[in-house]
Amino acid sequence: LGMFSELKFPVPWGHVAAKAWGPSDGHPVLCLHGWLDNANTFDKLIPLLPRDCYYVAMDFSGHGLSSHRPAGSPYHFLDYVTDVRRVAAALQWRRFTLMGHSMGKTKMSLNAQLFSFSYCFIFPQFCFLYPEMVDKLILLENLGFLLDPEDTEAWLKSKRMVIDRLLSLEAKQQTPKARSPEAALQRLLEANRHLTAEGGAILLQRGATETPAG
Repeated sequence: LGMFSELKFPVPWGHVAAKAWGPSDGHPVLCLHGWLDNANTFDKLIPLLPRDCYYVAMDFSGHGLSSHRPAGSPYHFLDYVTDVRRVAAALQWRRFTLMGHSMGKTKMSLNAQLFSFSYCFIFPQFCFLYPEMVDKLILLENLGFLLDPEDTEAWLKSKRMVIDRLLSLEAKQQTPKARSPEAALQRLLEANRHLTAEGGAILLQRGATETPAG
């Protein structure tokens, strides 16, 4: 298990990098690093673990060898959860073990403690949103994820819908269709029932690009 291979998974802004140990047909284990960390945090641990597993340690976006998000884009915690979902889909893993690590907090300021505390929720959040995909959750220097019972159903429904919808749109990656001005206006009016034809035509002046095909 001392030997590893480098992996890359394409995403709209570049790629998510990862390193893998063990037999590819072994039990899948996805390893997630902590704040300002990267996949190398598992270099000394993986060789000590069972050899019949396939360990994939990913670099979150903006960390390690993964692409940074476009300049000016925030790094929200739910975006990291979406990264995990992207990698699981790329690996075609339907069920796997999730092992998450968060950095120690003893030498950090109060604000940094709060930030790291929130960051460590990424791993439990994924399990909460996609329980059918995770057979075990291993937390290293970490905490669970708790919600007010009254908020649980609404949070689960809204956040999972956001992630699934986003990945569905990315998977299609269709080239925008060229339409005639009339067809473009009709498409706009169908998607925006409150618009008048005059209002739609005004918006299309700035919201559409003319090409040789339409």
